Amino acid sequence: MTEPVEPVSEHPQLSLGTAAARNLATTTKSAPQMQGITSRWLLRVLPWVQVKGGTYRVNRRLSYAVGDGRVTFTNVGADVRVIPGELCELPFLRSYDDAGVLEALAGAFEQQEFAAGDVIAEADTPADRIVLIARGKVEKLASGKYGEDAGLEVLADGDHLASSAAILASGDTWGFTARAVTAVTALTLAQSEFERLVDQHDSLRAHIEAYKVLPRMPQDKAGQAEIALATGHRGEPVLPGTFVDYELAPREYELSVAQTVLRIHTRVADLYNEPMNQTEQQLKLTIQALRERQEHELINNREFGLLHNCALEQRIRARKGPPTPDDLDDLLTRRRGSQYLLAHPRTIAAFGRECTRAGIYPDHVPLFDTMAPSWRGVPVLPCSKIPISRNQTSSVIVMRVGEDNEGVIGLHQTGIPDEYEPSLSVRFMGINEQAVINYLVTAYYSAAVLVPDALGVLEDVQVGVLES
Repeated sequence: MTEPVEPVSEHPQLSLGTAAARNLATTTKSAPQMQGITSRWLLRVLPWVQVKGGTYRVNRRLSYAVGDGRVTFTNVGADVRVIPGELCELPFLRSYDDAGVLEALAGAFEQQEFAAGDVIAEADTPADRIVLIARGKVEKLASGKYGEDAGLEVLADGDHLASSAAILASGDTWGFTARAVTAVTALTLAQSEFERLVDQHDSLRAHIEAYKVLPRMPQDKAGQAEIALATGHRGEPVLPGTFVDYELAPREYELSVAQTVLRIHTRVADLYNEPMNQTEQQLKLTIQALRERQEHELINNREFGLLHNCALEQRIRARKGPPTPDDLDDLLTRRRGSQYLLAHPRTIAAFGRECTRAGIYPDHVPLFDTMAPSWRGVPVLPCSKIPISRNQTSSVIVMRVGEDNEGVIGLHQTGIPDEYEPSLSVRFMGINEQAVINYLVTAYYSAAVLVPDALGVLEDVQVGVLES
C-alpha cells in the first residue's frame, strides 16, 4: 500500500513563509503564570500587629466559666462508647483524674437510638439523666408566649444535655424540650446510677462534695468576675468598692514560620536574564506559594488557626443542612460588630441557592476595589482554605477585627534582617559545589483572638445537597 502524496500547489510561492519568518522575529513573552493563586481575602482584611518580641500575650479579665466542652466517642461497629477521660468536659467532673472511676462511669452509660422527631427530653419533666449526643442533631426548644415552639439552639456530635444542678440534686426538671432533628445516637446515664457510683467511690464523692460547696463568685453574663456598681441611688449611700481582676495565666501566641530554600543555578542567573530577571520571577512565584500556605495555616493550624481557636460557646450548627439565611442570622447575632464572613466558594454557592429558594436576593457592598456579596451588610468573602469534609460539609467563619475593636488580629514582625516584604525575608545562603545559589525564604505570622465573641463558626453546613 503506497503512502498518500500531498498535492503540489499549482502556483509557486511568492513570499517568505511564516514558519521561516519566525526565526528572525522577537517573541513576545508573558511572565511565568501560576495556578492556585486565590484572592486571599483573610490576609487582606486582617489588621496586622507588630510583634517585636516574637510573642503576643492576650490579657483578659478573669473568667470563672469552666468545663462545658464537648466529649469524644469511640465505636466498634454500631456500638458507641464515650472515652472515659472525655467525661471531664462535664462541668461537675472538671479536673477529676481517677482513671478507674472514670472508666466505671463510662461503662455505665447506655446507648439509645432516636428517630427524627423523637423527643429526647421534655420540658418540666424530671431531669434524671445525663444525655451525651454521639451522632446526629438535636434541637433545644422552649415554649413561646403563645404556645408555639421557640428554638434555642442546635446540638450535635459531642454535645450533651447535662445540667450540674439537675444531676447533683433530686427533683429538678428539664428547662427545655430536646427533639431529634435527624436520627440520633445518644448515651444516657440515669441519675440513680450516677448516685450509686458516687456512693461506691470515695474519691468521686469527695470531688462532688467539693464541687457543691465551691464559692460561686459574682459573675456577669460572660462568666467574668463582676465589677460592682451602684446606680439609681439618691443621697449619700455607701458606694460599693471594686477592682478588675485579670487572668493569672493569659494566652500567649508565638509567631509561626513558613520556609523554603529557593535554588537557582548560577548559569541561569548569569545568562538568561533578558527580558526577565530569572531570580525575581522564581522568587515571585515562591512568595505566592508561601502566602497561600500562610492563609491556610491561619485557618487550619491547630495552635492558632481560626477554625480551632473559636470558643465552644461561639460555635453553632446549621438547622437543616445547607446554610440558610436563618443560620447566618443566628451566627451574626451572637456578637457585636461582625465585619466579615468567610466561607468556601461552594458554601457560598449553597447559601445562594437557599436565598433563591426563599426569594431573597442579598445586596453587594463595596470592599477595597470591588463589590462583594453580603448578608445583613456583612461582606461574604470566598476562602478556599476552609476545608470541605468527605461527607460534603464545611464551615462559615464570622469575625470582628482589630485591636481597638477587641477582635481578631494578624501577628507579624517587620524590620527583620533581609526583609523583602513585611515579615518576609529572603536570605542569601551561599553557592554550593554544584554552582547552585541558595536563598532561604521565610515568612513569620500568626493570629490572635482577643475576646471569645470576636470569632464565630457555623459548623457542619452541607454544600453538596442535590435537589430532589
